[in-house]
Amino acid sequence: MHPFAFTKASSANSALNAGARGGRYIAGGTTLVDLMRETVERPAHVVDINGLPYDDIEVTRTGLRVGSLVRMSELAAHPQVRAAYPAVSQALELSASAQLRNMASIGGNLMQRPRCPYFRDVHSACNRRDPGSGCDALHGDNRMQAILGTSAHCVATHPSDLAVVLVALDAEVQVRDVDGSRSLPVRDFFLRPGATPQHEHALRPGELITSLTIPAGAHTRRSGYLKVRDRQSYEFALASAAVALDIRGGVVRDARVAVGGVATVPWRLPKVEHALIGKRPGRKTWTDAAALAAEGAAPLSENAFKVQLVERTVRRQLMTIGGQR
Repeated sequence: MHPFAFTKASSANSALNAGARGGRYIAGGTTLVDLMRETVERPAHVVDINGLPYDDIEVTRTGLRVGSLVRMSELAAHPQVRAAYPAVSQALELSASAQLRNMASIGGNLMQRPRCPYFRDVHSACNRRDPGSGCDALHGDNRMQAILGTSAHCVATHPSDLAVVLVALDAEVQVRDVDGSRSLPVRDFFLRPGATPQHEHALRPGELITSLTIPAGAHTRRSGYLKVRDRQSYEFALASAAVALDIRGGVVRDARVAVGGVATVPWRLPKVEHALIGKRPGRKTWTDAAALAAEGAAPLSENAFKVQLVERTVRRQLMTIGGQR
């Protein structure tokens, strides 16, 4: 670990001023500290933001608002969230370990960096860590890597379970810096690697996540998250699916579907959604729609199995949320 200055912010303004000068924000530290130990991250100045007033959870008739410093375990256990936004609770409870969920913040969860072993090994070629150096995952151990949204420069999967649900539910993230505040859709917050995989999100230098919001709807109560992985706990997804359905009068009125573990960003599936809307719930509807889940996939030497796996994961979750009939 390299030497760094440490500041505990006493107010939002002091934190933002430090961020504007290049300070790195830290809350739970469950990602940043690990990367600093591995010398993947070498910030000169770390700013502790735990004292800022971004730790509230509000559930109203219009939606859910979550402060960025709310801990993952706290949001997962909130009774109104469990009832009105079950996919959120499920994604959080399937993430990391109980100890990490008690420490990690919601904002930090969105900002976590790839778990690709080549990214975290400073002796390997990685365009995210060292632009222009290459990508060892392309021809190396790539079983866990992405099949959707990849490029010749990066194939790392996005690690967040929660982000998959947020993309499915049209969440927005609120951010601020010394010049003011703004809001942007979570689907636009994460950036595909393209030729610049070092740019992972749409935050401007010095911006701080303050909260996220999810609009209420009939579909949010009928939602869930399924995570398929090599072991039952403390493991990242091979494939996952967030599904939210509004079924009334025997017809699918609205559908939201996104997948994780298979893409470089949380991956929304509009063609799957379109194939569901207006159809009667049932096994054929779910199967036909799920068959579109891996459209555009570009498998690598060791992860072609993810094509079929993500289709089956989506189908299973559609059956779970919508009924099998």
